[in-house]
Amino acid sequence: MDKAREILCQSLTWRKQHQVDYLLETWSSPQVLQDYYTGGWHHHDKDGRPLYILRLGHMDTKGLVRALGEESLLRHVLSINEEGLRRCEENTKVFGQPISCWTCLVDLEGLNMRHLWRPGVKALLRIIEVVEANYPETLGRLLILRAPRVFPVLWTLVSPFIDENTRKKFLIYAGNDYQGPGGLVDYIDKEVIPDFLGGECMCEVPEGGLVPKSMYRTPEELENEDIRLWTETIYQSASVFKGAPHEVLIEIIDASSVITWDFDICKGDVVFHIYHSKRAPQLPRKDPLGAHGITSPGVNNVQLIDKSWTLGQDYSMVESPLTCKEGESVQGSHITRWPGFYILQWRFHNMPACAATNLPRMDDVLATLQVSSHKCKVMFYTEVLGSEDFRGSMTSLESSHSGFSQLSAATISSNQSQSSSMISR
Repeated sequence: MDKAREILCQSLTWRKQHQVDYLLETWSSPQVLQDYYTGGWHHHDKDGRPLYILRLGHMDTKGLVRALGEESLLRHVLSINEEGLRRCEENTKVFGQPISCWTCLVDLEGLNMRHLWRPGVKALLRIIEVVEANYPETLGRLLILRAPRVFPVLWTLVSPFIDENTRKKFLIYAGNDYQGPGGLVDYIDKEVIPDFLGGECMCEVPEGGLVPKSMYRTPEELENEDIRLWTETIYQSASVFKGAPHEVLIEIIDASSVITWDFDICKGDVVFHIYHSKRAPQLPRKDPLGAHGITSPGVNNVQLIDKSWTLGQDYSMVESPLTCKEGESVQGSHITRWPGFYILQWRFHNMPACAATNLPRMDDVLATLQVSSHKCKVMFYTEVLGSEDFRGSMTSLESSHSGFSQLSAATISSNQSQSSSMISR
């Protein structure tokens, strides 16, 4: 009783401090949320509980975080929970019985490695923490549909932060299992099953898509609004010159670890490589290895592969080269098969020479020379996830090599078809 009273007092204080009681009247969702946040209310389930639908697989989580910041996303999720409480009160009157919780249906079609973007996952964990602390027992049931093979990886990262009683309310369906007995029809009337799940009811939940980069906001803009997500950036910056690539060293002790990366090409075009060596490269001075063997922040033009090394003998390529154009964002992973030293390399992309029989215009030549004479700039983040952290989910991660979701494929050009299927943009 004392513990319950303490938690209740903390929640009431939190509501007062942040004016949560007035959130529905004062909070107005930004247009980017209205257009790209793939969630919305949709009728009710068979028990009269309000039904909320979230098409997570179609949501550009990185784009929303970069365009809005963590604070706006948190406020939006809180407004959803407040609206859920209001709808529960209304349905209590309509159905003549107490209704104190709501049902959430999460469609994971399209979920891939892009959704495991680490800052986005960290924002999700904070949101879960706030909701768990202030909206206990308001979730009656969570239906997870069309879970792909990569889902166990996300579940392993998130589930420890979800209360055990809440986890018991989760029902997970893979593929089309939800269409048969024990599926949706057991919990939702056939007449209100959304059309994109094989039903006949039109659903007004936005389909989402990629948030345009023109809507992205700089870290400085987010900091000025007291949004803490970007005050301690986890990204490093590097300049890449012709003949002077930037390289990051990662030492792997246990095979079947996962190297993840996320980088933006801020200027110029680069080629991204991943190499493996049994030998330890000679490290530059004043550049001690940090956690997981990642080079320290703020170091430009770090070169680790000795010029005397021979490809195929001293080191080997473990992923096909990926050409990355200016303005592109790249996220991906590599499952290590051997212990040793892995090197992530960003190399200046040389423009192909023009054929003599097809002379270019002078302005094209000048533009090419201008681009070629400038350095490339990359902002990157990389992390190693140990195999023990996945608790048996590694097989599912390896099986997720089947390709890109439609969401990621929309931004992939034809010249990327040779790249690893674990890389999404």
